[in-house]
Amino acid sequence: MSFSPYLNFNGNTKEALALYKKAFDAGEPEIMLYKDMPPNEENPVADELKDLVMHAELKIKDTWFMFSDAPGMESNFGNGLTLLYASKDQAELKKAFEVLRENGKVEMELQETFWSKSYGSLVDKFGVGWQFNLNNE
Repeated sequence: MSFSPYLNFNGNTKEALALYKKAFDAGEPEIMLYKDMPPNEENPVADELKDLVMHAELKIKDTWFMFSDAPGMESNFGNGLTLLYASKDQAELKKAFEVLRENGKVEMELQETFWSKSYGSLVDKFGVGWQFNLNNE
């Protein structure tokens, strides 16, 4: 069994994909736009939706993340769910933290805690909450 986060954005999925690709040194995302859907004469795709992301996938380390723009549905991430990035590599952890903090809000700087040599949390510029934890040996 596996779980994959599915994140809906407000028309800025391509920007989010670029940020997460940079933060985590991920590969190229697989992207399907609304204009790529098979034509449906009864329900044509509106012009303003054609270049939005219908579905995208980005593999970050061993986890597939799914993304889409959600026209007509305002996405609010809130604080009830965060994504945890755990790594054994301090430099990798710090790089991801530094990239995602840009135009976001740091809740806790990366620092030593009683459970980890390096832990921190932030909300990125899209409103997605992240925790970062250096896995101790």
